[in-house]
Amino acid sequence: QVQLVESGGGLVQAGGSLRLSCAASGRTFSSYGMGWFRQAPGKEREFVAAVSWSGSITYYADSVKGRFTISRDNAKNTVSLQMNTLKPEDTAVYYCAADQTQLRLSRTMREYAYWGQGTQVTVSS
Repeated sequence: QVQLVESGGGLVQAGGSLRLSCAASGRTFSSYGMGWFRQAPGKEREFVAAVSWSGSITYYADSVKGRFTISRDNAKNTVSLQMNTLKPEDTAVYYCAADQTQLRLSRTMREYAYWGQGTQVTVSS
């Protein structure tokens, strides 16, 4: 059973930064793509960023490109999301997710089988 535990959310002013972390356990971490998604109140969950199993390829939503950076440390079984120049519209619950298929990198939520409990990010104006 794969377990994902997020940390690092909180309250920050617009223009500030936060770093989210996700610790994974339960299978060979380095063989699977990892992603971050978010869900704002009253909205559907949406893709934010994804990183390939090796860490060499990354995808970003247009809304966060140039401000957010996803990375992973396969030795520590962790994936991180560095969020800079935060905006009020970044306010959401952020979820870490693990792909269900090895050696794939996806932006599609249904292709992620394992999810963390979420961490709240609130950006004040």
